[in-house]
Amino acid sequence: MARAVLAYSGGLDTSVAIHWLLERGYEVVAVAVDVGQREDFEEVVRRGTAAGAAEVRVVDAVDRFADGFLARAIKANGLYEGKYPMVSALARPLIADEVVRVAREVGAEVVAHGCTGKGNDQVRFEVAFRVLAPELRVLAPIRDDAIPREKAVALAAEWGIPLAAVASSYSIDENLWGRTIECGPLEDPWVAPPEDAFVRTAPPEARPSEPTEARVAFERGVPVALDGVALPLAELIRRIEELAGRYGFGRVDMIENRRVGIKSRELYEVPGALALITAHRALEDLTLEREVAHFKPGVEQRWAELVYDGLWFSPLRLALDAFVDATQEHVTGEVRLAFSPGSCTVVGRRSERSLYDLSLATYGSGDAFDQSDARGFVRLWGLPLSVWSAKQGAPGS
Repeated sequence: MARAVLAYSGGLDTSVAIHWLLERGYEVVAVAVDVGQREDFEEVVRRGTAAGAAEVRVVDAVDRFADGFLARAIKANGLYEGKYPMVSALARPLIADEVVRVAREVGAEVVAHGCTGKGNDQVRFEVAFRVLAPELRVLAPIRDDAIPREKAVALAAEWGIPLAAVASSYSIDENLWGRTIECGPLEDPWVAPPEDAFVRTAPPEARPSEPTEARVAFERGVPVALDGVALPLAELIRRIEELAGRYGFGRVDMIENRRVGIKSRELYEVPGALALITAHRALEDLTLEREVAHFKPGVEQRWAELVYDGLWFSPLRLALDAFVDATQEHVTGEVRLAFSPGSCTVVGRRSERSLYDLSLATYGSGDAFDQSDARGFVRLWGLPLSVWSAKQGAPGS
């Protein structure tokens, strides 16, 4: 019997995909990759087995995800369209790599995913599969049979797949970096997000009224300690997320431009991701030279587009990472974050590598700036415009 390895989330679509593959003669190995999602993996294994998988493997990849993917996202201030920390996009290449590894181990001919034809994840999985294992055939049951959500629910009931744990009016994806919510009542962009869509961020009435602070320490652009306590990155992300989420910070409601060319309304809960990127940007303000600081945001935007578009395994992403790594050589120091209901604000930053020089910046008596230099600088700076105005006429003339 031919063997297929499925990227398995344990949700409705991938559970239906197991039985779909089974009906077409495949023995299915389902691979659930733990990238920090809040999931009962024992239940995932039971659900996958009930759906017909010959084997359900759970791969622990939390630290690999944090150290190999999220650290790069922090250094690159990775936000798609300036808002979204790319929860799903960062996890897909790692999951694809683990699926390919298992496929080769068990001698599979096919790899599969449960994505729809409207989503970005089909692109991310299939591009990664074709880079990592071009010899393997790729199947996409939900997309290729155009199975809508209502039909998937009906098929799950017909095939005896446990529904209580997988059925929801929302489509959810989550991992260590945050949580994504779409579908159902969110499909009308005029309607406010229902409070029941949120899990990781407290509702307004439950947020602490008293503000608090946290100190995040960075080494070469990567968070390494929280309030003076050194922590592995995965644990640091969990702790800062819990704190930020308790204050209701980190909700994103956006109209997003998908890779497939349609707009979609998406909700994201990303308290830890946004808090850390906010802190990292503040430390860069202190430590990056002016021209680097002005140039890097363009690189960040392109980096985010590549990751969002499923091009993690691409030479351009590798090249941009080399640039980003070079910029992070001196991004070492601490940032103070103040949390209040719905808010996270930078209130302090310090670094031994700081380019902020008080003797130059102060307006007080300790001023070391030679103001007599300014007159000649200003004249030379404005010289081209003075010539243009004299020779070709001032604006409006």
